Amino acid sequence: MADKMEVDNAGPSGGVMASAGASGSVSVALHPLVIMNISEHWTRVKAQEGKPVQVLGALIGKQKGRNIEVMNSFELVIDHVDGGIVINMEYYNTKEEQFKQVFSDMDFLGWYTTGDTVNETDIKVHKQVCQINESPLFLKMNPITRHSESVPLPISIYESVIDLVNGEATILFVELTYTVATEEAERIGVNHVARMSTNETGDSSSVAQHLIAQHSSIKMLHSRVKIILEYIKAVQAGKIPKNHDVLREAYSLCYRLPVLNTHTFKEDFYNQCNDVGLMAYLGAMTKGCNTMNQFITKFNVLYDRQGMGRRMRGLFF
Repeated sequence: MADKMEVDNAGPSGGVMASAGASGSVSVALHPLVIMNISEHWTRVKAQEGKPVQVLGALIGKQKGRNIEVMNSFELVIDHVDGGIVINMEYYNTKEEQFKQVFSDMDFLGWYTTGDTVNETDIKVHKQVCQINESPLFLKMNPITRHSESVPLPISIYESVIDLVNGEATILFVELTYTVATEEAERIGVNHVARMSTNETGDSSSVAQHLIAQHSSIKMLHSRVKIILEYIKAVQAGKIPKNHDVLREAYSLCYRLPVLNTHTFKEDFYNQCNDVGLMAYLGAMTKGCNTMNQFITKFNVLYDRQGMGRRMRGLFF
């Protein structure tokens, strides 16, 4: 928590914001990956539920002194008990073990949710998060707001302070200023998403153009094969007269397809399977050798320490 401040009355937003004179104690750098994760989380749940639903998640990253870098996020499981939100701590502990194995240099920094303005429910959830991190960040995104020049991103980041409101210690939020920090891989992803979401110009990324071309080709092939199949079924049913030229063309098309039961196909297929299996075995052997090397190194360190201890005891006795 930040330092305690004494005020007479609660701040705006229903008594959950600190006074206007309060300022943040840390500087925050937000990565675009976090924004995309939250947006995808909210959109997916909305599509599943059929209506906008509030979602919650955890923020992870690095902190050096008063500089905080929010680099990634993951979802949290919540339960609704008596109209309130309760975080499933067992699920968080499982996810913490998993992200520590992948991102060992990152720590839990805070939590995020979706909605308009901060309210009392956010304070109650924030108190639960304080059990994990005594000074967590709070990020709130409004996914249904319209873009404007004054508000380029519908995101607000807060930290909590303890104020004396009417002689009582109360947790309130202080809004923080943040900057957007990005890496090369994130810039490529953001550029792809931005081009795909542009409806006015119709511009799209190279990946989208390639996929659209493939989809159009497959769709055209499917429609033409369907026409041929319907023609042959109609001829068999006697609905239309036979046209031997068309039937010969369809017959020749069928023979142009690759034959899967030939010796050449089986030989090439098995060779490719053997190559893939060999690469998998080589990867497993390399990983096993690396593990064995680490074990031997640790064993040698431990053996040298025990040998040193025996030699030291021999000197004194």
